[in-house]
Amino acid sequence: MKVLPVRLRSVVAAFVAILVALSLGTSSVNAAGTPGGEWVENSLGLELSSAILIDAETGQVVYEVNADEPRPPASMTKLMTEYIVLEQIKSKSLTWDEMITVTEEAASTPKDGSQVYLAQGEQYKVKDLYMAMAVGSANDATIALASAISGSEQGFVEKMNETAQKLGLTSAHYTSATGLADTTVISARDQAKLAQTIIKEDPEFLEYASTTEYQFRPRDDKPIANINWMLAANKNNTYLRAFAYDGVDGMKTGYISAAGYTFTGTVKRGDQRYISVVMNAKSKEARFNETAKMYNYAFNSLEKKTVVPAKSVVEKAESVKIKKGVKKSVPVITASDISLIVKKGTEPKIELTGYELKKPEELVAPIKAGQVVGTATYKYTDDQGKALEKKVDLIASKDVKKASWFALMFRGIGSFFSGLFNGIVDLF
Repeated sequence: MKVLPVRLRSVVAAFVAILVALSLGTSSVNAAGTPGGEWVENSLGLELSSAILIDAETGQVVYEVNADEPRPPASMTKLMTEYIVLEQIKSKSLTWDEMITVTEEAASTPKDGSQVYLAQGEQYKVKDLYMAMAVGSANDATIALASAISGSEQGFVEKMNETAQKLGLTSAHYTSATGLADTTVISARDQAKLAQTIIKEDPEFLEYASTTEYQFRPRDDKPIANINWMLAANKNNTYLRAFAYDGVDGMKTGYISAAGYTFTGTVKRGDQRYISVVMNAKSKEARFNETAKMYNYAFNSLEKKTVVPAKSVVEKAESVKIKKGVKKSVPVITASDISLIVKKGTEPKIELTGYELKKPEELVAPIKAGQVVGTATYKYTDDQGKALEKKVDLIASKDVKKASWFALMFRGIGSFFSGLFNGIVDLF
């Protein structure tokens, strides 16, 4: 067997090593990500597996990356817990000042996550436990509230899934109240939808979510610090000012290994509010940096335009027939405008695809101005060819009084003879 010279063997070994290194390098680029999963290529260069940015008012999606894949949300799960607690407060099933006794289950929460170190048998106000959850993401406070509402965490999990179904969060499957379980999953799209619901139905939530610190117990050495570094209120914080983003006032961060670093955020400037979700960023810092990229894109490149003004007359649906009124029909207009987020300097393409008016039998005088009499449907197509359907109510533009019995009698007689005459004509 012929043996290669030492120098040649060295050259060959080096060449092979280079090929292996290049091969590994290529693989790492193609499969970049974290233990939580691979990242998905996107136009903004976001290093994450899933993301979405929506208009908080309408729900219009203005940017998305793999937004329908169900993924572990980690502590973003607590947004559902927080929503349910707020619903309990509204229904008066709970009060903010109600005292909650810490259960064994809450006190035995694993010590390796965020917590306020509750002891079994201690009592705390609902408000204090809620703030510990909303501000500091305290897992033990979360379970204490869940147990108070449903008797146990698993009992509360059933309520979470029932609520998700009611809200139309089809990808959501909750297995814990805290998000510590990696079997809990939800898509970025549904997570944003949940956040939108909270802001619309419980706007006071943002007061709690934007609190930078909260003194949980008088004896505690220092207050709970908010884990959301992007809060605009952090602009004067020496350590966090680099992450503070003008207009950010919520919502919830998260991390477990299976999820990577996650963040549901919201930002408002002027009248424009966006809701964002990022999933599987590589670090605490990255989840905020990737979110900032989406916000920058939206504020720098997009604008809201009204494409159908309120009180517009819809072609072919200018009026609707009614019964027993001094008039036989009433003028119809749109109840509200249709506004869209579009790229700056572009004119959105929108078309009327259909309308539906109520039958005269459903519209019996008196008719009030503003009364809903139908709907109109429009379709918007963006510059990427994606279609978005928008529906607007159609309303009566003026009052129509009920006709007197005398007028209705003569109208009936007229209709009778008109029908009789037409019947005779048809004979010939």
